[in-house]
Amino acid sequence: MGGLGGCSGTGGDGSAGPTRSGPPPSTAPTTTDTDTGTGAGTGTAPSASASTLGFAPDPGRAPKTRAEGLRLARTVAAAPIDWGPGYVRRSPYESDPGSWPVLDSDCVWEREPQPASVLASLTRNSELPAEGGKGPIRVTAVVTVHRTTDDADWEMAGTLEEALRCPDQQLRQGERITGLLSQGAAYGLLANFTSEDSLTEGGKYYSDALGGPHYYYWVQSRLGQVTVAVVGRGAKGRSSDDVDAALRQGAGQMLSRVETELEAAS
Repeated sequence: MGGLGGCSGTGGDGSAGPTRSGPPPSTAPTTTDTDTGTGAGTGTAPSASASTLGFAPDPGRAPKTRAEGLRLARTVAAAPIDWGPGYVRRSPYESDPGSWPVLDSDCVWEREPQPASVLASLTRNSELPAEGGKGPIRVTAVVTVHRTTDDADWEMAGTLEEALRCPDQQLRQGERITGLLSQGAAYGLLANFTSEDSLTEGGKYYSDALGGPHYYYWVQSRLGQVTVAVVGRGAKGRSSDDVDAALRQGAGQMLSRVETELEAAS
């Protein structure tokens, strides 16, 4: 997918994209998959340092409570205006901030209570409505605020394995994705110059209402203790470039907000 590397999943409430199949421990090791081929890899390597990226978080600004985490998630999560002209809220617009998306053993997305390592996880759904014989473009933004950077790193490492375990997944009722392929990139690899780690996943999207196969793409990125993700689903008459443009814009907005909220004053 041209140009989306370095941007940024989501769950059974209308969103779609990888997350862990179980909660990570707060003492999780720092690992990042840097497989550069198509498909999910299993190798691990240290995360790119914040100084390499130019992102220097201020420990004093890091959220430490659930209330602080939720405030940050609401500030960062993309709203309709962030995806481009014409986007509106899709119902349900926001997930329960006390839950997060989990891919179960049957490869079905569900929402479950957040583990202790997560301060807040917020999902927002938007769409470009159908018009002129073209179907809707449906997009999702997810922001997860972890207690520590190690916890966020653990999420990124575990997420990459999901497409290998479940190349076909059910989203909400009547929606599914198939043929998923994933790859990960630390800072400086595969055009990732906007985050410490980035994961991408592509496949085919099918909907009882919209038919298929249609274009599907997902990108998740990490800055410090925060992961941000965007998901795009196409429809009849919508090109992959149409979806990609929205994902680039939404991801860029969210990553910029994370930096603004957490970075040390220059």
